[in-house]
Amino acid sequence: MKHALEEVKALTFDVFGTVVDWRGSVIREGRRLGAAKKLKVDWAAFADGWRAGYGPAMDRVRRGELPWMPIDALHRMILDDLLAQFGVAQAFDDAERAHFNLVWHRLRPWPDAGAGLRRLKKRYVIATLSNGNVALLVDLAKQGRLPWDTIFSAEIFNHYKPDPQTYLGACELLGLRPWQVMMVAAHKGDLDAAKRCGLKAAFVQRPLEFGPKGKKDTAPEPRFEVNARDFLDLAKKLGA
Repeated sequence: MKHALEEVKALTFDVFGTVVDWRGSVIREGRRLGAAKKLKVDWAAFADGWRAGYGPAMDRVRRGELPWMPIDALHRMILDDLLAQFGVAQAFDDAERAHFNLVWHRLRPWPDAGAGLRRLKKRYVIATLSNGNVALLVDLAKQGRLPWDTIFSAEIFNHYKPDPQTYLGACELLGLRPWQVMMVAAHKGDLDAAKRCGLKAAFVQRPLEFGPKGKKDTAPEPRFEVNARDFLDLAKKLGA
């Protein structure tokens, strides 16, 4: 049975890269730290490395090599390794590392995010569905003025996306069937996993997620119910 787009009651959003600019934010803070400490570090490469460690770290949790732990803890493990790889481990004490690790709580939203979400909120329930932990997502919402109706995190389900428990768990907590929920993301793998669980999918391009020279697949896909340039375009296409 095919369910119509009009049946969608809620939108769940990926956050890193879809709502917030993780790369630009990490580079910006890294450069400030580097200048203060007189360090010569390629902060763009550092940011890319930090993000690249994210998937493998989650896979270690899935395989049982690591116990369940929130993204803050995984980010700290990756950070400690990166500081050593870039030859600056001695420049950061534990308190400084802890503060830098929380840069992921201070990521800036894309310019269209707030306005687009406010429009979408008028018609839909809007919620995060992120691998970020709850405290991180709350901090991003507060500092970025992101008007979520509720926050769903992998931490609630003890499963990281793309595990089906995250998508189906959010639908259950919303009291909705999967086809009444649309996953919004800038990453096609996330959307494909959501669709396998019965959710609808909206792809948002975010061509600058990996920087102006980064490679990002932004091609629209007919398998997704909606393809949009940004959140304002998404709101327009959903009639919000």
